[in-house]
Amino acid sequence: MNKNIRSQSIHRATSNLSNWTRCQSTLISQPSIYYNRTQITVQNFNLLQARCFATDNSDTNEETESLEKESMEFQAETRQLLDIVTHSLYTDKEIFLRELVSNASDALEKLRHIQTTGDQGSIVDPDLPLEIRIDTDELNNTLTISDTGIGLTKEEMIQNLGTIARSGSKAFVKAVSEQNSSGDSESAKGIIGKFGVGFYSSFMVGESVDVRSLSSIQSEKKESSEPYVWSSTGSGSYDISKLSADIRQNRGSSIVIHLKPEMVEFCDEKRIESILKKYSNFVNFPIFLNGNRVNTMEAVWAKDPKEVDDKTHSEFYKFISNGFDEPLTRVHFRADAPLEIKALFYVPSFHTEKHGMGRMESNVSLYSRKVMIASNGQDILPEWLRFVKGVVDSEDLPLSLSREKPQDSALMNKLKRVLTRKFISHLTTMARKNPDTYKGEFYK
Repeated sequence: MNKNIRSQSIHRATSNLSNWTRCQSTLISQPSIYYNRTQITVQNFNLLQARCFATDNSDTNEETESLEKESMEFQAETRQLLDIVTHSLYTDKEIFLRELVSNASDALEKLRHIQTTGDQGSIVDPDLPLEIRIDTDELNNTLTISDTGIGLTKEEMIQNLGTIARSGSKAFVKAVSEQNSSGDSESAKGIIGKFGVGFYSSFMVGESVDVRSLSSIQSEKKESSEPYVWSSTGSGSYDISKLSADIRQNRGSSIVIHLKPEMVEFCDEKRIESILKKYSNFVNFPIFLNGNRVNTMEAVWAKDPKEVDDKTHSEFYKFISNGFDEPLTRVHFRADAPLEIKALFYVPSFHTEKHGMGRMESNVSLYSRKVMIASNGQDILPEWLRFVKGVVDSEDLPLSLSREKPQDSALMNKLKRVLTRKFISHLTTMARKNPDTYKGEFYK
């Protein structure tokens, strides 16, 4: 009897060793089966080993089920909408980064609101700083945008990523407003998103997109405390599965864009840095690119004019104008008609037309909630004030779906008249109080 048992054990061990040898041969001869984009993950390697040595199929089946993906169809007539967003909505492909950084900022703003008003004990890693990190990987042709914000559960991935044109940020602002007895949503004014389409701009440059996320809110529900990954090629369906144990995901979300071959420029660190400084340099949270802080300049125009000193104005003026001269004068004000705005204008002490060096172009940029909408906006001030440099920001500005330009031209005309009158009033005051400066430096 003992001989039979020993014989069976030897046979089983020999059979398992033979299976493992065949698996090793497969790995060597057909690496593409197990090699997916970067490298064989530890979990998949261990799973392969377990399959080769398994004597009972039940364990293997359980591990296989844990890696299974749920495939789902997008809602809201997805194929047509995705095609519009990907190919027709945006005029410039670099806009995708502005949209994703804005989404990351919103996720952080939501969590900050919860930390301020809610129970600190319910937050995952409450001491983790609120920040945005962007990493380029030229070797694997990927771009990753991560935040330590509110994160997503599996259900929220289905609701917010599985339905195009459903804005989670807009829903959040509405909920905050309803919770406040006064109906005021002041605490959520930092929220940028409105339309729920910005995320899908990633498919303009990516052949596939992965969203890895761990919800910041602790819950008794198991799926709320585990990280999940949402994946899609933007073709009308998406997959959701638990994130592999060997991939680390902190609180918040990471968007991994597997770039199209022709979009390799968005793996270049310098290119990404230039886009960030162009559109997202003044968001409310620190942005790190490959470990280095990018946005170090404050949004001076958003501050109380009485709290900004001359040195700060000088530094900001040189930053936005790329100049070396000091501003001759400035106009820093707020207005609430025809809509709430914050404006900051500078008159340079040197400009090219003044010395016969060529015609100047408008250099006043339009922002909405500290995110640039249009640089050198032609409709902000009249053409004869093209020497003015500065910023106009409005939280209430009606924007096109792509957020690349204002939607209401009549409102913009009213805004232009308000800004022009304010600037002329400032020059009038300057001529009366500082006639030498006005006549000797500005007017000559």
